Amino acid sequence: MDAMVWMTGYVGGDVEFRTVKDEYTFASFRLACTPRQWRGGEWVDGETTWIVVSCSRGLAENVRSSVGKGDPVVVAGKLRTDRWTDGQGGSHERLVIEALSVGHDLSRGTSVFRRASRSAAAADSPAEVTEVTESAA
Repeated sequence: MDAMVWMTGYVGGDVEFRTVKDEYTFASFRLACTPRQWRGGEWVDGETTWIVVSCSRGLAENVRSSVGKGDPVVVAGKLRTDRWTDGQGGSHERLVIEALSVGHDLSRGTSVFRRASRSAAAADSPAEVTEVTESAA
């Protein structure tokens, strides 16, 4: 069973884009979520939560063309945990949202939609993309 989540926040940096085996496209960015709380008669920022958002295929292309640092976005997708060890034997983990949908948060501004042309990447089967994703990691 997948843990489906949606989050709102701000893009924390440039979108990173890459192509694997000249076929499969991937994009990722960090999402910053900072709660605002009313304390002592004024608004204060809470602790910022950072999460990595990863996209593949056509969504990756569209995110690269549409999303920039500082943009308010809404992300929906599958919550995953990435685990790895570094060169010194230390183990690390981070939460990642495998995005199924990314869009501008229209409660914070306006946006203009442009339909993307269909590409060969959109025809890839999910099994093929999972295979390449796992081999690239």
